[in-house]
Amino acid sequence: MFAYTAGHAFDRAKPTVVFVHGAGLDHSSFLLQSRYFGYHGWNVLAVDLPGHGRTPGSPISSVSGMAEWLFKEVAAQKFSIVGHSMGALVAMECAARAPSRVDRIAMIGVAYPMKVGPAFLDAAKRDDYDAFDMHTIWGHAAQAPLGRDATPGMWTYGDTLARLERLAPGVLYNDLKACNDYVFEGEVTCPALFVLGRRDVMTPPKNAGSLQEKIKGGRTVLVDFSGHTLMTEAPDQTLDALIDFFRT
Repeated sequence: MFAYTAGHAFDRAKPTVVFVHGAGLDHSSFLLQSRYFGYHGWNVLAVDLPGHGRTPGSPISSVSGMAEWLFKEVAAQKFSIVGHSMGALVAMECAARAPSRVDRIAMIGVAYPMKVGPAFLDAAKRDDYDAFDMHTIWGHAAQAPLGRDATPGMWTYGDTLARLERLAPGVLYNDLKACNDYVFEGEVTCPALFVLGRRDVMTPPKNAGSLQEKIKGGRTVLVDFSGHTLMTEAPDQTLDALIDFFRT
């Protein structure tokens, strides 16, 4: 497994936070947020799931399988999870499966059920570049390609497309199908945070309603000028929400 650690050795005396990326993406989705926590008293593991980024192997075909893999790979006996989109489903599944190991979860750009449109699934299944375009355009608010990127030196659309273009055939379809098929049957009892983009067309904030009802006491931060990829569209607001949540 590859995991970005913000350049720090693992210290068992520190709390640990694991960052889990969304469909077709990798650890670099969380560059600002993971680096901050790594330099402020936390062990950081921003993971690449199998078949993504720098982790070799075949992609895992289900959200439950991803949760099992995470428990196997993370040495810390107890840790928190920050997940984006598909990674948010993995965070939920982990919290429900092993509440004694998961301290708290933050879910960014989440909805349930996380259904994927037939045209998107079909393009991904055929490894058609249209799937990358759909992922990129729908994954950001409409204003994203206009003006500068919120993260200095980055290109909003080009950054996402570059990640997707590195994927092996079938990986994006695997991830989208895992999201589409996921059924949540457990219960989350640990502290939970929802970070949602008001302009998200992939997982609109209203589609998180069933989860907010299931997870009693969960906190919600609604970011006005962001779409689905909040970590890069609204990096500071997303980081501030996480800092406040983990400080409490």
